Amino acid sequence: MRSLTLTIFAAIFMSGVFDAHGQSLARRNPARENRTPQSPEIGKIGVIVDETLSVLRASPTLFAPPIQRMRIGRRVKITGVSDADGVRFFRVIAPPSGIGWVQSEAVFGTFRPNDDARMTRLINAKTGFDKLRVALVFPQIFPKSPLIPKILLTIGDLADDAADKLSRDAAARLKRSEMAATGAPFHSYFLNYVGLDRYRKVGIVFLFNPETKKYHYDGFVWQQVIRIAPNSAEAVEAKKRIDTLRQNMTQKQKTEPIGNSL
Repeated sequence: MRSLTLTIFAAIFMSGVFDAHGQSLARRNPARENRTPQSPEIGKIGVIVDETLSVLRASPTLFAPPIQRMRIGRRVKITGVSDADGVRFFRVIAPPSGIGWVQSEAVFGTFRPNDDARMTRLINAKTGFDKLRVALVFPQIFPKSPLIPKILLTIGDLADDAADKLSRDAAARLKRSEMAATGAPFHSYFLNYVGLDRYRKVGIVFLFNPETKKYHYDGFVWQQVIRIAPNSAEAVEAKKRIDTLRQNMTQKQKTEPIGNSL
């Protein structure tokens, strides 16, 4: 009788540890062993910022099949945590239909201490339009961060630099003879210039001085700096930039265009 009991116990034990092919279930998915369901990140909302790391995967490993690469600004809900391949993964729900695992460093949010400083370092490491795109997401994620005035000033300066480049590009690409052929006002060509499209998509607005044929950033974030941090050093700088904007928008063209210049 005792022998029969031991045999049954062994059968139950083995069936729980090995599958039908004799492979260890405990070793089949090592990442599962490291999941921490009680992690404080679970249930929190984060935002995708680092697109380089933002691959949504079918399972928590760098070797899992990719489902999609999530774009900057996509909100996700964290439902699980797992460590594998030397990194931490978040299981996320990414509306409207994305569910999977993403490397934790791609996600930023107030749920993690000092993530605003971490995001500032990422912004400083970026260049060009990518830097502007990432900086624009910062106020959405960390509206109460003490770093907001600096980030807003950065956004304005990046947009102002972009305005200078757009002015040169438009002057080189828009041909006076082609614009005259349709009878449309010249300034309407500038305000429909294709180079403006990607900036409009991220909420950046440029003003246009028809006298100088130049774009200028409209200064919205500078006004925000003055509103939220009126006594800050950033507010002083923001006021200077707004004064310069007013001067640029009232400036007159002193000389006649040369050649194909507009």
